[in-house]
Amino acid sequence: MTSKNNWHPDTKLVHGGTSRSQFGETSEALYLTQGYVYDSAEAAEARFKGDDDGYVYSRYGNPTVSMFEERMCLLEGAEDARATASGMAAVSSAIGCQVQNGDHIVAARALFGSCRWVVETLMPTYGVECTLVDGKSMDEWKAAVRPNTKVFFLESPTNPTLELVDIKAVADLAHENNAKLVVDNVFATPLYQHPLKLGADIVVYSATKHIDGQGRCLGGIILSDEEWINENLHDFHRHTGPSLSPFNAWTLLKGLETLSVRVDRQTDTAEKIAGLLSNQSKITQIMYPGLDSHPQADIAKKQMRRGSTLLAFELSGGKQAAFDFINRLDIVSISNNLGDAKSLITHPATTTHKSLAEEERIPVGITDGLVRLSVGLEDADDLLQDIERALN
Repeated sequence: MTSKNNWHPDTKLVHGGTSRSQFGETSEALYLTQGYVYDSAEAAEARFKGDDDGYVYSRYGNPTVSMFEERMCLLEGAEDARATASGMAAVSSAIGCQVQNGDHIVAARALFGSCRWVVETLMPTYGVECTLVDGKSMDEWKAAVRPNTKVFFLESPTNPTLELVDIKAVADLAHENNAKLVVDNVFATPLYQHPLKLGADIVVYSATKHIDGQGRCLGGIILSDEEWINENLHDFHRHTGPSLSPFNAWTLLKGLETLSVRVDRQTDTAEKIAGLLSNQSKITQIMYPGLDSHPQADIAKKQMRRGSTLLAFELSGGKQAAFDFINRLDIVSISNNLGDAKSLITHPATTTHKSLAEEERIPVGITDGLVRLSVGLEDADDLLQDIERALN
């Protein structure tokens, strides 16, 4: 019998982590239970002491949630994981579980609005300082390090401008300073980029995005080595309660079965749209990691297998031009979500990053004319015609 670790990704996505009940069901079982019963008081004592494997309470662990965690571990190449109720629960738990009063975080300035709020606004209320840097500049990463720096945090590609950060270089710097690197890998997906192999210590996902990919539920996950999970995350997750519901875990398991089919198809179309936009006079800038014209195309080729499903582009004419373009689209829906089977578009300056002042937005490329497009599963020709008509 071949080892699960030797399976190809598509096989792991279908079969990884499956644990059948005595009924031998084909689909994963959905265990909608909060608690568990024991054969005796002695058995309960052994379970709570950890002498007996098994579940105690679904806030701590659940069979359906465990299947999702194990499947993600196989896909990511991680030793252990904890699933969470949302992507932001994953981010805040992954960071919060390993810092305390007097510690310091270094984070890339280009972050999703809520991620930036966690490191820039929330953490300082607990006495944890944060320094934001230009993620593209290793000189800024190095200059920001302090003796009390415990965590480095970044997205790559970034939301929404699809900048890239050299994950290996930042990981090496973190380890030289006895710090841990947390990488939000949502945009690249676990199919196209493997932060743990590049040196990252912890990887987080909003499973709400590509992993579900069909607009059905929220979810998140944190993946790392077993030692870090046990020493840092286990008790934090157990007692603060950001647990993923069993129903959502089951839904995400179904999403994983089709992840590679969906993401590969979406990326095929994204590449065609990037080519179309590259030849449009009304587009002043296009950011897509799959294009040779991307300012960091060398990093994209080094750490990503493909450019993935999202594009960012800037229209000449600012906010009004962006709004006019968005409003003329027929097929593409206006939504701040991403990674969905439906193509979605948003205007970051007035939605996902509206809390940033103009002097904070502009330096990270979030101009009034910028839009972010998440490419779905519609026919590529229909999407190309819809976008070209809206532009012209």
